[in-house]
Amino acid sequence: MKKVFFLIALLFAIKSESKAALADSLVIKKINETARQIQKKYAPDKRTEYFQIKIVSEEPLVYIAETSKPEAITEIKTVFSANGIKAQIEEEVFPSKDLGGKIYGVANISVANNRYAPSHSSEMATQTLLGTPVKLLKKEKGYYFIRTPDNYLSYSESAGITPMSKAEFEAWQASDKVVYTTAYGHAFSEPSEESATVSDLVSGNILQVLGQSRGFYRVAFPDKRIAYIPVTKAQSYVQWERRPNPDAEQILKSARTMLGVPYLWGGTSAKGVDCSGFTKISFFLNGIVLPRDASQQALVGEKVDIYEADTVNIAKSLKNLRPGDLLFFAGDKRTMRVTHTALYIGNGDFIHSAGLVRINSMIKGSEKYADFESRTLVSARRMLTSIGKSEITRVDHHPYYKQSAE
Repeated sequence: MKKVFFLIALLFAIKSESKAALADSLVIKKINETARQIQKKYAPDKRTEYFQIKIVSEEPLVYIAETSKPEAITEIKTVFSANGIKAQIEEEVFPSKDLGGKIYGVANISVANNRYAPSHSSEMATQTLLGTPVKLLKKEKGYYFIRTPDNYLSYSESAGITPMSKAEFEAWQASDKVVYTTAYGHAFSEPSEESATVSDLVSGNILQVLGQSRGFYRVAFPDKRIAYIPVTKAQSYVQWERRPNPDAEQILKSARTMLGVPYLWGGTSAKGVDCSGFTKISFFLNGIVLPRDASQQALVGEKVDIYEADTVNIAKSLKNLRPGDLLFFAGDKRTMRVTHTALYIGNGDFIHSAGLVRINSMIKGSEKYADFESRTLVSARRMLTSIGKSEITRVDHHPYYKQSAE
C-alpha cells in the first residue's frame, strides 16, 4: 500500500514538474518572440543598429540585453510587465561601462580589417583606414565593437584601434595632420626612404604632423609611434577637407588609381576592394563619406531616370547618365535586391570592382561590353548633386571628424 501511495506521489510530482517545465518553455518562447519584435523595430538592419537578448539564468529567469538603442530596453521591460513575464533584465546600453570612459578611438594601422563577429574566422565586414575616428561600443574577446563614420557596426581587432577619452580624442582631432595621397607606400624610421619601415600606408591614411625634416614630414600615429613620410606623398589635412566639393573628373581620377586592384569582400582600401568599397573609397579620397554597402548607397542621392515602360532602357541611360553617377545591379531582377555597384565614366563606360577593378561598357559591340552587368542594371543615383544631404557627407561637416567629440 505504501508503494502505491509512493507511486501516486511520484507521478503527481512528475506531472507538476512537467507543467512547470511547460510553463517555463512557454515563457521563454514568449520572451524570444518579444525579442524578435523589438529587434525588428529598433535594429532592423544589423549593419547599423544592434539589439540582442541572451538568457544567463533559468532559475531565477535572468536575461541580459545589449543594444545601441536605449529605447529598446525600455520597451522590452514595458512588454514584460504588461504580459506578466517575471524575468529579470540586465541591460547593457552601448557604449559599455567596461570601457571606462574611453569610448572614442582612432585606427592606428594602415588598414584595419573589421568582422561581423569577434573572431579571425568570422566574415570580413569592412575596413577602417589609419586615422579614421570611430566610436567604441564594447570590448569582447580581444576586439572592439565599433561604429565607423559611415554608421557601420563591426568588430575590429583591438591592436588596430587606439582607445581614447574625450579629451584625448579632441586633442587628436585638433592636431595638425596630413593625408597620405599615394596609392601605396611606407612610413620610415628616419627622414630617408633607405631607413627601416615603421608601417605600410595606403591612400586616405591620416597622420598627425610633428614637423618637417629634409623633405619629410615627421608624423605620429594614434598609438604614439613616430615616423617620417615624404612631403610629396601627402597633403595638408586642412586643405584636403576644406576644398570645394569634388567634380566627376576628380572622383574618376581617384577611381582610376585603383585599376587592377583585386576584388576583396569587405575591402575598402587600395589593398583590395569590393564593389561598394570601391565606390566609397573613390569618394572618400575626395573628402566625401558615403554609406558602406551597395544596397545602402542605392537609397541615397538623386535618382536618375533610366527606365522606359518599366524596363531599363540603355539608350535612355546613355542620355540621362552623367560621369560620376553610381550604377546599381541586381543579380535577380525578380527581387530587385541590389548586389553590385559601379561608377559611371561616360559614353556607356563604367568602372567597378568585379574580380579586379576594371572598366567595362554597357554598349553591345564594344570590346569592353559587359553582358551580365548590362542585363542586371536596375537603378542609378547621382551623388555629386546631393553632397550635404542624407548620408552623403563632407568630412569637414561630419561629426566624427570635428574637433569637438559628439
